[in-house]
Amino acid sequence: MKIENIKDVFFDLDHTLWDFEKNSELTFAKIFAEKHPEIAVGDFIEKYVPINQACWQLYQYDKITHEELRYNRLKQSFDAIEYEISDEAIAVIAQDYIDMLPDNNHLFEGAFEILDYLKEKYQLHIITNGFADVQDRKIKNSRLEHYFVSVTNSETAGVKKPNPIIFEHALRVANATKEQSIMIGDSLDADVEGALEIGLEAIFFNENQLQTAAHIKQVSHLLELKKYL
Repeated sequence: MKIENIKDVFFDLDHTLWDFEKNSELTFAKIFAEKHPEIAVGDFIEKYVPINQACWQLYQYDKITHEELRYNRLKQSFDAIEYEISDEAIAVIAQDYIDMLPDNNHLFEGAFEILDYLKEKYQLHIITNGFADVQDRKIKNSRLEHYFVSVTNSETAGVKKPNPIIFEHALRVANATKEQSIMIGDSLDADVEGALEIGLEAIFFNENQLQTAAHIKQVSHLLELKKYL
């Protein structure tokens, strides 16, 4: 089951190595405790997680802007819990969230162990659709920096996954070939199908064990990557 002839391994960051949901909940808990203590964080997060995912889906296909993403995911979440809040207050929370999010740096179980294992065998890289300054702080604060030879961000590439241009850009930056590279990520369309479309191998980090097509290589825990790499 090992995948042969791989030299370069590309990871997504959020939801793959970096536990976005857990870190988001901790960030909102701090923000709400200080400014909106009447909000139950658990109730908010329950609505926020799927809304945020839907907004990111629109953002990655350029259907909404960066600013609309930051506003819409909060506005729709507050509406969902029926909490009245002004646009001005939403703008403050949106900025606080971006500023404070990288201070919480929980990784998925097995992240350091699998990176230590892979680093001995491959060149490691990141391809992320997240905002450059925030992602750089996440990587640094999470003590992930030394694992990765290159980090490709959608802002520097000018396009977002699954656009083939970002994968081609990442390969050039990494001095890697698609025939000897593999992409690992949590998004079937952005990470897996996007990579497969240009001829990259791909592994789906399927933590929630979603039903997928038989041809998709997948793991539900990061340490399971050892069976492929």
